[in-house]
Amino acid sequence: MKKMLLIIALSVFGFANAQKGTILVGGNISYSSSNRDFQTFSDNYHEFGFSPKVGYQFHDNWTVGGEFLFASSKSDIDGRMTSKSNDFKAGAFLRYTVPLSETFSVFADLGAGFQNQKNTVNSIEGENESKGDGFYAGITPALFINMKKGFGLNFSIGGIGYETLSFDNNGPDVKQFEFNFGKTVNIGVSKNF
Repeated sequence: MKKMLLIIALSVFGFANAQKGTILVGGNISYSSSNRDFQTFSDNYHEFGFSPKVGYQFHDNWTVGGEFLFASSKSDIDGRMTSKSNDFKAGAFLRYTVPLSETFSVFADLGAGFQNQKNTVNSIEGENESKGDGFYAGITPALFINMKKGFGLNFSIGGIGYETLSFDNNGPDVKQFEFNFGKTVNIGVSKNF
């Protein structure tokens, strides 16, 4: 399991340490799995996500670009009920980077865009499908450590976010605010081209 986490952590790409006139490509890869056993049932949950970014550094401190998210999750409760969710996000981000030294920089990403989600629940009562559309916005501060020749590590420990989803078929309207500093840890590898 530790090897799997290390491989995932090293597969997480980001970018920082802005260099004027360069194009950056990066993103995150995530995987989550849980098995919970209760007295009367068990729940198996799996989630995979991929979120690429492409940006143009138009100033030594500023980067602008597009960001996307593709995620899929599945839950199985004793074979009696299964649920599947597919998420998609597309938006733009603006990054401001402040170099502290040749080795360290701090940056903050402001991202916003469109999102949609499709949920399918299969149970003994039949299949129920819902689709929702909305938007998201968030700020994520991070630290960049320059290792050598533009290769580096990115560290973030959460951020602030807001999102909405409005579901069809008389589904719920979701409005969610997140302040998750210290609850999430992201480690990424970056390369400036």
